[in-house]
Amino acid sequence: MTTSTQTTCVWPTLVYRDARAAIRFLVEAFGFDEKAVYGEGDRVDHAELGWPKGGGIMLGSPREDSVISDLPPGTGSVYLVVDDPDALHERAVAAGATIVAGLKDEDYGSRGFTCRDPEGVFWSFGTYAGA
Repeated sequence: MTTSTQTTCVWPTLVYRDARAAIRFLVEAFGFDEKAVYGEGDRVDHAELGWPKGGGIMLGSPREDSVISDLPPGTGSVYLVVDDPDALHERAVAAGATIVAGLKDEDYGSRGFTCRDPEGVFWSFGTYAGA
């Protein structure tokens, strides 16, 4: 019998002005799992949020010593695969996400939507899992 362990090798990284509020929002609105949060007070030096279907994101507060310090907070676009985009759409709306493209069936077979979080990051959710 062989056992395999899958390692997540792609981690989108985002910067938020209020990283602790962003973590709360992403967990409540989209269903991320808080895996790790490091930092003191309002500052988040590093956080990892897991996506229930696998993978995850990293985020933190703006830091001058970061290699992405020139990236403005609240910038980015992330696509995530979901089984039930309709239910997630309702959850996101209830949590205050700004819907910028409503639920739609695409000609390539996906169903999904796009919204923005409170700091402006674009989040797209759909059933398309890649070719």
